[in-house]
Amino acid sequence: MLDVQFGQASDSGKVRSNNEDAMGSFIPASRHQARSHGYLFAVADGVGGLDLGEVASTTAISVIVEEFAEAQAGTMLISLLPRLIQHANAAVHDLTLNAEYRGKRMATTIVACALRYDQAIVSHVGDSRCYLVRNGCGKQITQDHTLVNEQMRIGLISAGEVALSESRHVLLRSLGPELFISAETTALTLQTGDTLVLCTDGLHNSMSEADIAAIISQNKKADELANDLVAHAVDIDGGDNTTAQVIRIRSVEQVGMYRGRPYRLPS
Repeated sequence: MLDVQFGQASDSGKVRSNNEDAMGSFIPASRHQARSHGYLFAVADGVGGLDLGEVASTTAISVIVEEFAEAQAGTMLISLLPRLIQHANAAVHDLTLNAEYRGKRMATTIVACALRYDQAIVSHVGDSRCYLVRNGCGKQITQDHTLVNEQMRIGLISAGEVALSESRHVLLRSLGPELFISAETTALTLQTGDTLVLCTDGLHNSMSEADIAAIISQNKKADELANDLVAHAVDIDGGDNTTAQVIRIRSVEQVGMYRGRPYRLPS
């Protein structure tokens, strides 16, 4: 069956006194729950410059983790995860209507990954990312919802100009400002030995895919790798909060699909 080793780390960095990043997870308590619900990991980055980034990120993570745990057994993850992100968006948006937060602005990015059998579903809004490291090579799974990434996509600027642009942190999507949000969702088939990395921009703005893959490929436990990633990013820059979750796939349970439902393949 699916067997996962998990570690996480977060650091406020060298400049900011508070940490507006948040992270959460759901780890099944039994083999039965691993098959009925699966695993969930999520990272959020409260938008700096607004009033309550840490409230937004913490709220989003809390909603996603709690509702994932309460979801009906066997729910298809590819439809569940973006729905939970929409619920998290509504919760952050509604906070601004509360008396204690009235007049305040808040927003957060989110990247979430749900795993069951041999499948991973990644859903995100904003520029928090997911990477897949396989056989020592890193691959970015998510695409940033930023102004410069959209400009690069349509050919207005080059990849080299993205890192130098003064607009590189301008988000086109985030949780909170609007009542409805569209999450981008990707499905992956996992292999034994794969590692998934969820992180905020404090990490990926400081490190390349090759840097991330080199650290992840070390023979260390997942929590040590998460600490190594964050420490290296802070050492290089440290100008932002930095968070990483490391999910190492130790074994998978291969399944087939029939009418949208998984079934175990004969061994």
